[in-house]
Amino acid sequence: MRRRSVLPVEAILVAGGLGTRLRPLTETRPKHLLPVAGVPFLTHQIVKLARSGVRRIVLATSYRAEEFEPVFGGGEEFGVRLDYVTENEPLGTAGALRNAARVLESGPEDPVVALNGDILSGHDIANQVEHHEAAAADVTLHLVEVPDPRPFGCVPTDDAGRVLAFMEKSPEPVSRQVNAGCYVFRRRVLDEIPAGRPVSVERETFPDLLAGGCLLLGHAESAYWLDVGTPEALIRASSDVVRGVARSPAYPLPPGERFLAADAEVDPGASVSGGSAIGQRARIGPGAVVDGGVIFDDAVVESGAVVRHSAVAAHATVGARSRLYGAVVGERAQVGSDRELSDGVRIPPGTRV
Repeated sequence: MRRRSVLPVEAILVAGGLGTRLRPLTETRPKHLLPVAGVPFLTHQIVKLARSGVRRIVLATSYRAEEFEPVFGGGEEFGVRLDYVTENEPLGTAGALRNAARVLESGPEDPVVALNGDILSGHDIANQVEHHEAAAADVTLHLVEVPDPRPFGCVPTDDAGRVLAFMEKSPEPVSRQVNAGCYVFRRRVLDEIPAGRPVSVERETFPDLLAGGCLLLGHAESAYWLDVGTPEALIRASSDVVRGVARSPAYPLPPGERFLAADAEVDPGASVSGGSAIGQRARIGPGAVVDGGVIFDDAVVESGAVVRHSAVAAHATVGARSRLYGAVVGERAQVGSDRELSDGVRIPPGTRV
């Protein structure tokens, strides 16, 4: 079948999760607004969708929903129309899509892109939509191969790319292919999801579609992909974007060892490297070392402190000569002088240690 250009299309961007794995960073803001390479994480996805040809995005929110629109507005800055739909009660992965679908303007057979709000991916969305249309699929899923699929449900496909099953997490996975969190739906499929109750796309919607004889197609790509669901992944995502390992159209700077906000203060005797990102009005003192770290707005790293592969939230302070290795410091927390935090230590917001 001859391919045709089908963009622009509408998209749903799901950003309603509580971000429990990202605590303490998410105790004071939604995970989708945490900084990655100097901008709120969701910016990378909004710009990616806009560059793919999407012209309208419905942002499906829930947790701290009121914080999104002041950041992104109506989408004019990104060249898209951005609308907001809020879940008053958590509706699950498919329930959120169904709730957002009620404001779509697409026709029943039109393709609609749906994207999880915690994925950093370099895959080609426009190509996925074209693949979907050329195959006349009901749903087309972006799939990636991971070295260890045990933490994920796996998605085996046949030689033609048709999805065969959705397998739960298992110590012995049948495939290394996993659901990468970007879908193209026929609008009518979204409208058939039960409304007003929690529904899981992986455990209910997709298995039911397969059982009903629908065509679910796998779109496999080997581009960069990362589930940004933990502080470690957030730090890695930010570093990868800054260093150019992950290319994002929301980060137009050339790859480098560091990103500094225009009004960040870094002492000439400090070292900032490893793809570190230093936020607005943040201060890095004399002799301090930041290596592969994310320093949020208004945070302070005092003289001689070492911050490696760690996150320091807004208005937090790391005292002189303290050392952080794989640690997370919550908003307005204070780490005193000559402390050492390592191995995933997490300091709650407002705490003094």
